[in-house]
Amino acid sequence: MNTAYVPTAYLGPVQLYTKFLAYDAIRVEAEENYVKQTYRNRCVIAAANGPQALTVPIVKPDTLKCPTRDIRISDHGNWRHLHWNALVSAYHMSPFFEYYEEDFAPFYEKRYEFLMDFNEALCETVCRLIDIQPRIERTSVYEPDVLHDFREVISPKNRTEDPEFRPVSYYQVFRDKWGFLPNLSIVDLLFNMGPESVLMLKASIQRE
Repeated sequence: MNTAYVPTAYLGPVQLYTKFLAYDAIRVEAEENYVKQTYRNRCVIAAANGPQALTVPIVKPDTLKCPTRDIRISDHGNWRHLHWNALVSAYHMSPFFEYYEEDFAPFYEKRYEFLMDFNEALCETVCRLIDIQPRIERTSVYEPDVLHDFREVISPKNRTEDPEFRPVSYYQVFRDKWGFLPNLSIVDLLFNMGPESVLMLKASIQRE
């Protein structure tokens, strides 16, 4: 069985969701020491002014090292309201936002204590809407050396090339203004392409 190791992600990028189709099983890393400035608590959407990062604030751990599974969400600022308003502003003119709006709105009303729980609940909703059924489990121990390791490859810093991912272009609301913006949050694909999202994911998988 081919198993891919991936990071937890807040409304993760298209790249992450291609792994759900390309591999038999997915292990979401829970035991690593939490890594800052990654998709673990950040997503990127296409807004009127270009790419916009939305970051979920976290409670600073008491120790220098803290497992990702123990990272808590902070209520600092009005981030839920700000994130939802940003999504509405960016995608209210997209073809499918109105169809999925009620699926996502509750996540910005309910309070989740742990980041991984929040991310997982969002991921389950996205998979249901895209109509995919990946086998996903959290890791129970940290294994540094594994095959098909995308834990650091799937990163906004793009330091490591992913030869298995070649994003295909699709309709975006502000494409005429900014050109096609690849590998944004999965909601960018979903709100713009709706039921065809799964076809875009499959087409973005680069096979040897």
